[in-house]
Amino acid sequence: MKTFSPYVRSQSLVGFVLMMSMTLADPAMGNEPPDPSPVARQMARAAKNFLDSLSAAQRGRAVYPFDNEKERRYFHFFPIDRNGLPLKDLNTAQQQLAYALISTGLSHRGFGKAATIMSLGQLLREQDGADHNERRDSDHYYITVFGTPGRSNTWSWRAEGFHLSLNFTIAGGKAVASKPSFFGSIPATVQSGPRKGLQVLRFEEAMGRRLASSFDGVQRKVGVIPLMKFEDTVGGFKTGNTPRIIPEQPEGISLDALHSEQAEMLMELVSGYAHRLRHPFAQADLDEIEETGIEKIHFAWAGSLKPFEPHYYKIQGPTFLIEYDNTQDGANHVHTVWRDFDNDFGEDMLRKHKAEHH
Repeated sequence: MKTFSPYVRSQSLVGFVLMMSMTLADPAMGNEPPDPSPVARQMARAAKNFLDSLSAAQRGRAVYPFDNEKERRYFHFFPIDRNGLPLKDLNTAQQQLAYALISTGLSHRGFGKAATIMSLGQLLREQDGADHNERRDSDHYYITVFGTPGRSNTWSWRAEGFHLSLNFTIAGGKAVASKPSFFGSIPATVQSGPRKGLQVLRFEEAMGRRLASSFDGVQRKVGVIPLMKFEDTVGGFKTGNTPRIIPEQPEGISLDALHSEQAEMLMELVSGYAHRLRHPFAQADLDEIEETGIEKIHFAWAGSLKPFEPHYYKIQGPTFLIEYDNTQDGANHVHTVWRDFDNDFGEDMLRKHKAEHH
């Protein structure tokens, strides 16, 4: 019997009705079967539709060999130029097909978060004026396909730009790996203007603070760690290197040291992160967490419990690391990341697939 239930929360989205209507995911999160094969086929069709819409020159920029490990395992959320094809170099129809591909990997709520993160580029342009970095614009997000999408093929794709990195690997047209995954937001909370109050990652911040605020004196001694100078997130970026953390040495308080209500909050938080992706991927993550022992999950909080004061938390289990960091720009600049110790970029899945089929 599954111990997890999806965390569902409606979230208003400004200006993305069109993109939301294009999503291929089941509109009711959790109604999809846990088998990833149908989703893998949807991804292949969406990727093929996108690639077929491109010119030869565009396709040459968008497609890389699957065995290009250095490029395929590249992972970065800074506002920089990347390899791949950016939305700014696509016409309207091609952009819609790119959004359709992105939607195949995300739940409705996750797609809403991703689309809203991308939309903040226009707000930053208005705020920054002449000093604006165009690489933070809403159309400076890149689509990259590795290999040849197909019903029984092994291939992968990436959608990445400022504060967003989505990586999906498909083995034999069936199994799908969905990590690493990054969502960030600046501003974390819009302070003025027509979008005042918009907070893309509201749940991730509020639930983490609520859990840490519930600690008693004994729990705080274990569950609260010093607020050090984190390099954005300990989970690392730029390459597919193993996160700079020891899986066997988690910090913080373990789930079995929490009261029942606190344990429920922690699992609701983990489930909320998981269900930013399509249900089959979220369920696979939660099943693996359950199989390896939810009592082994640790939660660590650092910094202030007050909004707009620097704070950080991480959730670590035997197979995964989730991080939330809000320490920059007056604690109004959020980074969140999910890393899989064994299966980032489908490493473990591809190894098993190769052993079984080759």
